[in-house]
Amino acid sequence: MIHIIRSGERYHQNFGWLDARWHFSFADYHDPANVNFGPLRVFNDDIIAGGGGFDPHPHRDMEIISYIVEGGLRHQDSTGNDHITTRGGVQVMSAGKGIVHSEHNGSETEPVRLLQIWIMPRTKRLAPRWATRSFDDALAGGDWVAMVSDGSIEDTLTIDQAAAVYVARPAVGKVLTHAPRPGRRAYAFVITGKVTLNGEILNAGDQARVVDETALNFSAVEASELMLIDLPE
Repeated sequence: MIHIIRSGERYHQNFGWLDARWHFSFADYHDPANVNFGPLRVFNDDIIAGGGGFDPHPHRDMEIISYIVEGGLRHQDSTGNDHITTRGGVQVMSAGKGIVHSEHNGSETEPVRLLQIWIMPRTKRLAPRWATRSFDDALAGGDWVAMVSDGSIEDTLTIDQAAAVYVARPAVGKVLTHAPRPGRRAYAFVITGKVTLNGEILNAGDQARVVDETALNFSAVEASELMLIDLPE
């Protein structure tokens, strides 16, 4: 089953400094029928204005992934990390038993767009940690690039969950496939552009929640950028 949710169906708030589209219940948006998809708890498509950001606040027992679509995001935390991650880069923060962090636009004038993803961990009360890596050069090939996993995929940032995050930037006509294994589900999001998924058109901002499918075929109608998250049940 492929359940498609169109861009305009997402919860949207514009706070001025933050233009946010939330795919699941978050903050003051609560829909008991839309809290999570397996261990995927949060998927926020955020644009932070120049000079804006999230001031220091705590987290615990959550795997928090940020993928930078455009601009640069400055991360600072209570373990001493201070870094700006830019387009095509990913940062992973395993909150574990507790961490305080802030996330701000690295520019005072230009916006930053990021996808903020929370995945529930397998184990609670782990030591907190943070890491970042750029995959921008690898994305030039147009194929799926594995960025995050539980460590079972080489050269990825690791989280404490049997999930994997892939991004691709296919050119027009490029076909990408994914074959979910038994007992797995998938979450797909069109960051930019237009694709077909098993023959169904998906535009920028559209998402697909996939359960009990054996083959996913994405074909780029336009030059596009896509994210795919492979998840356990």
